[in-house]
Order: sequence, then structure tokens, then C-alpha cells
Amino acid sequence: MRALLAIVMLVLLSVPALAVRPDEMLADPTLEARARAISTELRCLVCQNQSIDESDADLARDLRVLVRERLVAGDTDDQVRAFLVARYGEYVLLNPVVAPHTILLWVAAPVVLLIGGIVVWIGARRKRHAEPEPALTEEQKRALDELK
Repeated sequence: MRALLAIVMLVLLSVPALAVRPDEMLADPTLEARARAISTELRCLVCQNQSIDESDADLARDLRVLVRERLVAGDTDDQVRAFLVARYGEYVLLNPVVAPHTILLWVAAPVVLLIGGIVVWIGARRKRHAEPEPALTEEQKRALDELK
């Protein structure tokens, strides 16, 4: 039973590695390592938040091949990323860049969280300092008993 579980775990862990096909791999291990590192940072444009390194989509395969072609041509890692951003836009990057046009993306979540925390703190403080509701008067108690 444990052997079967171990085999299943190994197969599940190797699924992302199956996305890169042997015919895509470069003969030079250094270039291949660079290509894999770049591929993990690039978003598959047809998948949901998956890198091109782990995606089986045809477009992801084309992008992996393109990355390898650019590396073989002598481009640096930054040049390959810049080429793909120029071609597909910044959406191709899994981690967006910090720039003036993306500052809202980086600042919005902490600001919303801070505002929400302040609202909860103010609400809790008001509730704690609120006056307790007055007890029923004798007349109200009799009226309530009559309704029963």
C-alpha cells in the first residue's frame, strides 16, 4: 500500500515536468537551466495563473520554444523577458513589475486591508462604549405578560 502511495506521489510531483517536452530541451544544460528559470516567470496566456513551464497548452509550448530560440541566439535573460513583454504586454509576467503605472496594483490591497481594519476597530469601540438598553419597566412587563 505504501509503495502504491509513493508511486502516485511521484507521478503527481512530476506532472509539471511533463509540460516541457524532450524535443524542446536544449543540449546545453546551462542554457536549458536558464530557459527553465525564465519559463517559470512567464504566464501562460491561455491558462489561469500557470507558468509556461507547467502548462500543456500549445501557446505555452510556442513560448517555451521562443524563449529557447532567443537564448540560443545569444540574448540575456532580461532581453528575452523584454522581448516577450514587448510582444505580449506585461500580462505575460507572472510577477508584475513595480512601476508608476502599476503602483495601484501594489498599494490597493494593503490600503483596503488597513481601511477595513480601521472600520472594524471603530465599530468594536462604539459597541463597547454604547449604553446598555434599559430594563423593562413594570408596566411593560405586565403588558408583555398579557400578550402571552
